[in-house]
Amino acid sequence: MRTIYTEQISDAVAKLCMNANYHLGDDVLQALKDFRAREESPVAIELLDQCIENARIAHEDEVPICQDTGFAVFFVEMGDQVYIEGNLKEAITRGVARGYTEGYLRKSIVEDPLRRKNTGDNTPPIIWTETVPGDKLKIICAPKGGGSENMSEVKMLKPSDGEEGVKNFVVDRIRRSGANPCPPVIVGVGIGGTYDKCAQISKKALLRDVGSKHPDPYYAAMEEELLQRINDLGIGPQGLGGRTTALAVFIEAHPCHIASLPAAVNVQCHAARHKSIEL
Repeated sequence: MRTIYTEQISDAVAKLCMNANYHLGDDVLQALKDFRAREESPVAIELLDQCIENARIAHEDEVPICQDTGFAVFFVEMGDQVYIEGNLKEAITRGVARGYTEGYLRKSIVEDPLRRKNTGDNTPPIIWTETVPGDKLKIICAPKGGGSENMSEVKMLKPSDGEEGVKNFVVDRIRRSGANPCPPVIVGVGIGGTYDKCAQISKKALLRDVGSKHPDPYYAAMEEELLQRINDLGIGPQGLGGRTTALAVFIEAHPCHIASLPAAVNVQCHAARHKSIEL
């Protein structure tokens, strides 16, 4: 067994929170440039230029890409040969509080959904933990803004709705979202599992590199078709028209009950922030 101390985890998490909010991934930045080169609308081109310039300033000055620095969401892969000296959840929570305070990141979390008192340090985080083989601890930080999250949806389709039903649901969800999630967006799609599982995997899908293809040719073709159909909607950057409504569509599928066909869409704005570290 390999021991990892909670102080290491908290330090790593604090840095991840800041880096994720300051530095847009190279894959997303390249996608913005690629779509900009193919865009036909002068307004859309100008808006994509602004997104690219905004990312440059945030990176060079180490300031947030967006004023909404998000709900701190974590995907943790813990090796089965790892022993945590202390409480993992508490260590991550302490790291979030430090990162959002020291990094001057906006604190956006309220302690109760109806009484709305701000917690003051952007805690608690959302933590998804998975046990994997090995002696490493991988922590992925994916801050999730409220505007794009609000455009997400779960729908319990009938098995008879099939592939077309899922595709129509995804495209209609983006159509109804319009300018609200700050397009161009990245679309995470979860298919299968249960009501809660399909929502979770739709968010996990957003961690894929923009430009990557699904390893299953069936789902790779479905992703490509959905991206084309979404961009044909003409919503465009910031909802002002154009060919660039989405940069990517990523699908995750999971086994499901014979009576069910759950589907979820998790929408991510163009500031698709996530950083990881392996301890």
